[in-house]
Formats: sequence, C-alpha cells, structure tokens
Amino acid sequence: MKKILRHYVINTFILYIVSRVASGLFFEKGLETVVIAGAGLTVASLLVKPIINLLLLPINLITFNLFKWVSSAIALYLVTLVVPGFKITGFMFAGLSSQWLDLPAVNLAGFLAYVAFSFIFSLFASFIYWLL
Repeated sequence: MKKILRHYVINTFILYIVSRVASGLFFEKGLETVVIAGAGLTVASLLVKPIINLLLLPINLITFNLFKWVSSAIALYLVTLVVPGFKITGFMFAGLSSQWLDLPAVNLAGFLAYVAFSFIFSLFASFIYWLL
C-alpha cells in the first residue's frame, strides 16, 4: 500500500510539474483534475504498462529497450481517454537560452506530443526516484 501511495504522490507531483514546464496539458477543473489524472496515471503505470511492455518485448529486445517510450505514451493516452477534463492538445516548449545552453522551441502535435510528454515525465520521474 505504501508503494502505491508513493507512486500516486510522485506521479501527481510530476504531472503538475510537467504541465508547468511545457504547455499542452490541459486540466479543466485545475487541481481536482490533476489529482484524478495522477490516480489514473498510477493505475496505468502499475497495471497497463507491464502488459504493454510484455506485448512489446520482442521489439524491446531488438532495440535494447529503446522502444519502451511507446508503453509510456500509450499509458498516457489511455489516461486522457479515461479521465474527464484531462487533455493533451500538443507539446509546446518555448525554448531555453542561457549563457551555457540553448534549447530551441519545439511544437509537436498528435502522437508525437504524447511521446514528448512521456519522455519529459520519465525524465522527471527517474530523477525523483533517484533522489528517494
């Protein structure tokens, strides 16, 4: 139970942070929708992703697990279907420019938006799980 609660809190927090980093994630009722989407993402991560990873196992073996982003994107898509008020319209990153680093602006739509959000989500999740 602790593991599920920890996943839920981390997924909800990361979902909120990702929505602040890049635009394109819409929560109609604000924090209420974020909390429900976090629950849906936790269920999808714990139940649906292992099934999808098992179905994609031959492709993952061939590509040395580089195809695993597809399972995250599918899980995110399923959450947008199930949770009312949670939508992904596109991935829009305004860019970042500093003295040492220049990241260009990126605009993606359709399936690539799900892939981009799942990639950003997995980066933040890996960092948070590494900290804990």
